[in-house]
Amino acid sequence: MKRSTIGVTMSVLALTLAGCGTSSGSKSESTPGSEGFTPPEVPMQKTVGKGEGAVNILAWPGYAEDGSNDKTVDWVTPFEKKTGCQAEVKYFGTSDEAVSLMKTGDYDVVSASGDASLRLVAGGDVAPFNTELATNYADVAPFLKDKSWNSVDGQMYGMPHGWGANLLMYNTKIVKPAPTSWSAVFDDASKYKGKVTAYDSPIYIADAALYLMDTQRDLGIKDPYALDQKQFDAAVALLKKQRQNVGEYWSDYTKEVSAFKAGSTVVGTTWQVIANLTKDAAPVKTVFPETGSTGWSDTWMVAAEAEHPNCAYLWADYIVSPEANAQVAEYFGEAPANLKACKETSDKSFCDGYHAEDAAYAAKIHYWSTPITQCLDGRTDVKCTDYAAWTKAWQEIKG
Repeated sequence: MKRSTIGVTMSVLALTLAGCGTSSGSKSESTPGSEGFTPPEVPMQKTVGKGEGAVNILAWPGYAEDGSNDKTVDWVTPFEKKTGCQAEVKYFGTSDEAVSLMKTGDYDVVSASGDASLRLVAGGDVAPFNTELATNYADVAPFLKDKSWNSVDGQMYGMPHGWGANLLMYNTKIVKPAPTSWSAVFDDASKYKGKVTAYDSPIYIADAALYLMDTQRDLGIKDPYALDQKQFDAAVALLKKQRQNVGEYWSDYTKEVSAFKAGSTVVGTTWQVIANLTKDAAPVKTVFPETGSTGWSDTWMVAAEAEHPNCAYLWADYIVSPEANAQVAEYFGEAPANLKACKETSDKSFCDGYHAEDAAYAAKIHYWSTPITQCLDGRTDVKCTDYAAWTKAWQEIKG
């Protein structure tokens, strides 16, 4: 599971993103990252008073369960009773969707992955996060703080929530022998023609690039989010070849659950929460491929113009409290950010299995990051492809 950690540790530099802001707060051209980037001047909250009675939450599926999907899975209701903040929750399927929805101004707080967080900062859509107002911040794993995807110049822009790897899921009765590599969905995908699935987002191009890091080393890919034109073209070509075998792309996690249950999908990229919801109805297993994987590190970020800022802070602190963070982590299938959560999990070996306290393991995952023209792997002699190019290519890949 050798992986470059450059994409995890480098600050995002020097790419103009549409909708970024200036220090005056007006919309303009700017560059996200800790060097050469001045975020829009958004005030940071100084105190948290009484809750406003409501909070609008934008979340990845599985992060803000209220019992409607499973009566036994509910950490929203205890929050409402504790704070008086009545929660309205909307789920999103991709980071692109999250960014678009946050720009509407309808949401107070969002669980942002690394390929969305700095876009939200640069767009002036989220505010600097006052960690002194979050009682549970001190117990968050140090390797999740002040990272390139959740801070700028040492200023945190949210509350770390949890992290994990994208996994390979397969039907054990059909996919034999058990796969150990992403070749199952790339070079060997024709074995399961029409029954391969993949994540429906431009960021999935990084999965192809990661595979090429191991199988076509002459391309010189060191970071799957830092692709020059030649490397990018190779990844796109691989995905166009894969497209011939893909039966369905998914962003709505319930669709992948249904597809594996129905047998219309037998192998593809997944999240552990999907496997958890599928395993009782279909013979599936997951594997972290031997050559590594992409993954996520999510952060709760408060909207710059939140209608309910106090409730937003109360939610961000509550959901990363030991008990709640443990419940979410076990349900979703990820490592909790709060290290004290490990004592609250129902499975006392859970955190060991997810390497929750293992900084070295965390560094092996290529966390989602926004591709930019300044290569994140440190190269200065070439330009890398940006997210706009990835978005355009993704539409061409899907056809």
